Amino acid sequence: MERLRIDKWLWAARFYKTRSLASEEIVKGRVQINAQDAKPSRDVKVGDTVVIRQGPVIRTVTVLGISQQRGPATVAQAMYAETPDSIRDRERGAEQRRLAGEPAQTIEHGRPTKRDRRDIEKARDDRWRMSIDP
Repeated sequence: MERLRIDKWLWAARFYKTRSLASEEIVKGRVQINAQDAKPSRDVKVGDTVVIRQGPVIRTVTVLGISQQRGPATVAQAMYAETPDSIRDRERGAEQRRLAGEPAQTIEHGRPTKRDRRDIEKARDDRWRMSIDP
């Protein structure tokens, strides 16, 4: 077998859990073959370059083998080779995400307490009263 649909290949290579998930991602434009947007029915052959975007991770792989069956992970990993640039970029992105601060920790104060709310309302009322009085 020389060619296989890209959705089947992505499923067999274990990039996506189901073939329908692979098709959805392809339709959303998250998969390219040889620098061109793909359709689920597009054929992939040995030697093609496939770019796959999964969340913040972008992988560039070269197709080394084709299989219609989804086999064990070791067999699936033999079906492609990730480019050195892709590996370096993926590791750099993982390191940046690991070092990035937790967004929730940037909030200094949480939700106001009942006492805080009363103080805010009192200050608001006092300010309005002061502007009305001559």
